Amino acid sequence: MAWLAVTAAVGGVTPAAAAQLPAAQLPAAQLPAAQLPAAQLPAGRVSAASFADSGVLPYGDAVYSGAPTDTDLSAPVVGMAANPKGPGYWLVTANGSVLPYGGAVSYGSASGFDLNGPIVGMAATPDGKGYWLVAIDGGIFTFGDAGFYGSTGGIRLNQPIVDMAATANGKGYWLVAADGGIFTFGDAGFYGSTGGINLVAPVVGMAATADGRGYWLAAADGGVFTFGDAPFEGSEAHGIADWVVGMAPTVDGRGYWLANANGAVYSLGDAKFYGNDLDVTRTEPISNIVATAKGLGYWLLEPDAFPTVFSQPGGGGRIVAVATDQVQADPVSGYFCNPYGPCEAWCALFATWVWQKSGVPIPSYAFVGDVYTWAAQHTRVLPPTARPVPGDAVLYGTGPSSVATAVHMGIVAQVWPDGAIDTVEGDAGPGPTGGFNVIINGPFLPWDSLVYNGMGIFAYAVP
Repeated sequence: MAWLAVTAAVGGVTPAAAAQLPAAQLPAAQLPAAQLPAAQLPAGRVSAASFADSGVLPYGDAVYSGAPTDTDLSAPVVGMAANPKGPGYWLVTANGSVLPYGGAVSYGSASGFDLNGPIVGMAATPDGKGYWLVAIDGGIFTFGDAGFYGSTGGIRLNQPIVDMAATANGKGYWLVAADGGIFTFGDAGFYGSTGGINLVAPVVGMAATADGRGYWLAAADGGVFTFGDAPFEGSEAHGIADWVVGMAPTVDGRGYWLANANGAVYSLGDAKFYGNDLDVTRTEPISNIVATAKGLGYWLLEPDAFPTVFSQPGGGGRIVAVATDQVQADPVSGYFCNPYGPCEAWCALFATWVWQKSGVPIPSYAFVGDVYTWAAQHTRVLPPTARPVPGDAVLYGTGPSSVATAVHMGIVAQVWPDGAIDTVEGDAGPGPTGGFNVIINGPFLPWDSLVYNGMGIFAYAVP
């Protein structure tokens, strides 16, 4: 979930910061003492880079059991589930590959399936001898002793599915959409939803109570919604930095943890704080929090620590390879400093650098609107309703006319049959203003970008 990553931003710059940069550049006194000369720019290898971390961060009684930090994945990691009957955990990628670690056992994966849309999450059965995978359209894939009780794969959804939770006996499950709509299957009971409420921020995760007679929903702004016998133990909906990405309940259901994309962990009710990954200078994006079986600890998932190659044929593949090679935490210290151009908002500097390194003769642009204009004059632009291909640039905002309307951009890295996309974006959150990263964003549905990213898409630029 990338909501608020660059909301109302100008390539990562808030409107207030942009107002201080009339020349789209910091005053000379604020430039770094030693800016990288062109000869020292990254070479743009054709391999995948990643954040220098383990990707699975343990706290309390959680144990690190391994992660694919030195394996090139063909799709990003999108979910994690703890082994409920022993040590270990599973990771799942957007193309359905299931990666078991520790005491977790593989019962199969969907990586060989002809998926219509990307996988977005998973849940383990109560005995740990199976698991479910859920796709963005609500399609359900079962493995081991996980039973199939239905799906929303054939239903036209108002918003995409973002998470799922299993009932206590494993005979049913809930799916939740970004608008808080709840879909019940098997013995999962319906106790209410936020589907009819105009939410301030989208729902990003859910958790069920121990007896299966209620559930919590967590929104990106830190809001918590309770249904059935799920008690309200507080929320963080009061102007938090960055955005919440997920939640996990305590064993007795009298508390829960919320995880922020910036690595902060909020402990509410009887949930104990065991640590976090909050770093105010170099922030690497967290995508989920998973509690251990005993509830005495948790893991934070940091998927950009796993190199992802997005294998694609042709020229688009070269562009994607160059872009993914740059995935990293804030690359140069200093306010908006970066290896792709001057110390200023650099999402467009990054994207045009990637195209240049891939053989596209585009100038280095700092303004997203200039990329739109160049494409309109030299190649072509596509409307937001078009289907992009890997290597295209995605342009966020409402139009190319000004920094207030053309606010951010990235490189399309993967396109799924249902139209969902993954992107690689520079000068993107989380992090303190002026200290953003190169991240993998998605998968998300382009027409839901306003909900998912906090900003819509106004065009694609073709290299």
